[in-house]
Amino acid sequence: MRGRYVLDAGVLALYFAGYEEAKRYIDLAYSGEKVYMCEVNVTEFLYNYARVFGWDAALVKHALIRNSPLVVKEIDEALTVEAARLKLKYYDKLSLADCYLFALAKQLKSSVVTTDSRVKEVMEAPTRLIRM
Repeated sequence: MRGRYVLDAGVLALYFAGYEEAKRYIDLAYSGEKVYMCEVNVTEFLYNYARVFGWDAALVKHALIRNSPLVVKEIDEALTVEAARLKLKYYDKLSLADCYLFALAKQLKSSVVTTDSRVKEVMEAPTRLIRM
């Protein structure tokens, strides 16, 4: 399982829920592999986690993410322009967060890791689907 990976928010949710397949990608980061997230996808994880477990619990998970070897990439102009282009192309299939996910994967020449089968259908970057 060598390579570079960009995780979507759902992978983090499954990781914190104890799913082994999601844990494999986080473990890769701890073993020195490059595993990335886009700031927008971290935001998506936080608000979804907070909706279920509350804001304080989400902040605890946020601290764990920030203190992990996951590389959280900030938004820049190139990422924004590519995400907008993808949103225009896939307006009916992808959320804006998913567009940032693919934009980052393309920028880094990485594979997307997702829990969303609709994302798997988009062929903008190699994609791995974790089934729930």
